Amino acid sequence: MHSQMMSEHSEDASSKQQGESGRALGKRPRGNKKRRLMWLRRLRKEDVVVVEQESVRQAVLGTAVGNFMEWFDFGIYGYLTIVMTTVFTKGMPQSVGVLVMLLGFAVSFLARPLGGFILGPLGDRVGRQKVLFLTMTVMAVSTALIGVLPTVAQIGLWAPIPLYLLKMVQGFSTGGEYAGAATYVSEFSPDKRRGYYSAWLDMGSYLGFATGAGVVAICSVLTQQAWGPDAMANGGWRIPYFMAVPLGIVAIYFRTRIPETPHFEDEDADSDVQTKKARRRGHWKFAVVDPEGRDSRLFGHHSLLTLIHNFRREIILGIMLVAATNTLSYVLTSYMPTYLEKEIGASQVTAAASTIPVLILVAVLLPFIGRLSDRIGRRPVYAIAVVSTIILVLPAFWLLHMGESWTLHLALVMLAVPAAFYIAVSVAAIPALFPTASRFSGMAVTYNIGVSLFGGTTPLIVQALLELTGNRYVPAFYVMLFSALGGIAVLLIPESAGKHLIGSMPAVATHAEASKLVATQDENPDIDLHTMPVQAVTAEWKGTLPKE
Repeated sequence: MHSQMMSEHSEDASSKQQGESGRALGKRPRGNKKRRLMWLRRLRKEDVVVVEQESVRQAVLGTAVGNFMEWFDFGIYGYLTIVMTTVFTKGMPQSVGVLVMLLGFAVSFLARPLGGFILGPLGDRVGRQKVLFLTMTVMAVSTALIGVLPTVAQIGLWAPIPLYLLKMVQGFSTGGEYAGAATYVSEFSPDKRRGYYSAWLDMGSYLGFATGAGVVAICSVLTQQAWGPDAMANGGWRIPYFMAVPLGIVAIYFRTRIPETPHFEDEDADSDVQTKKARRRGHWKFAVVDPEGRDSRLFGHHSLLTLIHNFRREIILGIMLVAATNTLSYVLTSYMPTYLEKEIGASQVTAAASTIPVLILVAVLLPFIGRLSDRIGRRPVYAIAVVSTIILVLPAFWLLHMGESWTLHLALVMLAVPAAFYIAVSVAAIPALFPTASRFSGMAVTYNIGVSLFGGTTPLIVQALLELTGNRYVPAFYVMLFSALGGIAVLLIPESAGKHLIGSMPAVATHAEASKLVATQDENPDIDLHTMPVQAVTAEWKGTLPKE
C-alpha cells in the first residue's frame, strides 16, 4: 500500500521506502535486533465523508432547538430574578434576597461538571443522538416543574431549597446538552464550513434567551393590566415556566428525528468490524492494524482520569477560552437585567425591552462571524474578541450610567459585538481540540468546568463584589481580566479552520470536493493521515540472523 510511513527503531534511510503491501521493506536487520515498520495507506474517495446540505440543516435545527430551550429557561430566570426574590425570599433584606436568587443560578452550574463527567463518556460510547434526546427531555420537565413550586408564603424560608434542587437537575442535564450539541454539529459539518454551521447552534441559544425575555415582558404587561401592579409576584411569574411544556414537546420531537453523526458511526463501525489480519513471509510478520491499534491516545476510548491525563493541555486552554467567552456572555445576558434594575433603576419591562434587540443582534451576527472564521481562521476571530472586549467593556458601563435611552442601547451593543465574536467560534474551535473517540467527553469536561467556575457564577460573584466594594465598574473589570487570560489561550491553541477533525476522516459538502481532495492529498498541508482512522500495515522482523 503506497502511503506515508512511520518507523520505529529505524537504522538507515533505505528502511523508509514506501511500497505495496509492505513488500519494499529495505535492508533486513542485523543480529538479533527487531525492526517494526508501519505504513499508512493512502486516502481513498470512499474514506471522505460527504455531508449533504440538507443533512447538515436537519442536524443544526435538531440541536439548535435544544439550546433554544436551555437558554429560554436562563432568560426567564434572569429577567424574573427581582420578582422571584419577593416570591422566594420575602422577609430577608433585599440585597441578601437577590444574592440568594443568583445563588440559584450558580448552583445549576455547579451541577454541570457532574453531568458532563457522566453524560460525556456515555455519548462517546452509545452515541451523540441518544444522549441529546435524554438531556432535552430532562431539561423540559425540570423547567416546567419550577412553575409549580411553593413560595415563601407557603413553606417559609425553605422555599429556595426545592428551587435549587430543580436548578441542579437542569444543570446536570445541561452538562451533557451543550457539549453534546456542540460535538454533534461540529461532526456533522463539512471541514471548510464548520465555523458557519456551528455558529447556528448558539444562534438558537440567543434567540431562546430573547424569547424568554420577551415572554417575561409580555406577561408582566398583561398580568399587571389584568390583576394589578403586584400580579407577577402573586402568581404571574409561573406562566413563563409553563411555556416550557409546549416548547419542550416541539424540541423533543425534533430530537427524535436527528440521525447519528457520520464520524461517530464510522468510528464505531471501525471498532466493531476491523480486525487484525496477519501473514508471514520468511522472518517478516505482516499485520493489518485497525486505528485503535495505532495510537491509543487518539483512537482509543478513555476513562475520565485518562482523558484528563492525556489531554490536560487541551482542557486547560479550552477552559481559559470558555471562561473568557462566558464571563462576558453572562454579564450581557443573565446578569444585565439585575444590574439595570438595581444599579440603573430601570423597570422590569424596560430592562427586558432594552436587551431583547441586542440579543437578536448577537444571534444574527453569529453565522456571519462563523463564516468569517472559516476564511481567516478561528484564532484571528478570537483575537478580535479579546481586543474589542478589553477596549469596549469599560466605556460601555460608563455609558450605562449616563441616564439616556440612546446611551443605554449603545452600551449594550458595545458589549454584544465582542460577545458575538467569542461565541461564534466556540462550537467550532473547542471540540476540534479532541479526537473523535473522546470528543464528547473532552468537550463536556472542558466546557462544563469552565462555564461552571467562571460563567454561571459570574452574576453571583459580580453582584457580591459590587455590594462589597460599591464600585459600579466591577463587572467591567471582571470581564476584562478573563479576556486577558483568554488572549493567552488564543496564542497557544492550534488553528483548526478548514482542517479535518482529529480522529476523523475529512468531511466535504459534495462528491466533487471528495474527488479533488483525494487527488491532491500529497500537496494538501491540511491532510494528516496520522490523525485519521485509516488502516495501517505493519511489518515486524521475527527471529535472529547471524552477524554479517
